[in-house]
Amino acid sequence: MENMFQHSTCQSFGTDCKELIAMIKYPQAWPSFATELERIEMGLERIETLQICFPDFNIIHVPRAHNQI
Repeated sequence: MENMFQHSTCQSFGTDCKELIAMIKYPQAWPSFATELERIEMGLERIETLQICFPDFNIIHVPRAHNQI
């Protein structure tokens, strides 16, 4: 992460999981995930850290059909 920050303050990530995008944007709407799995919490904490470190952090939904080489 330090290496990414040295090169840019803007980071954009894509995922094909719409639920993940919703959990990040509206965590209060997903209270069951807060206690379901520790790894989900750890993942969300890492995303929150990225949002703090990178002022222009962005995560978007990319349909699996568009995720091709």
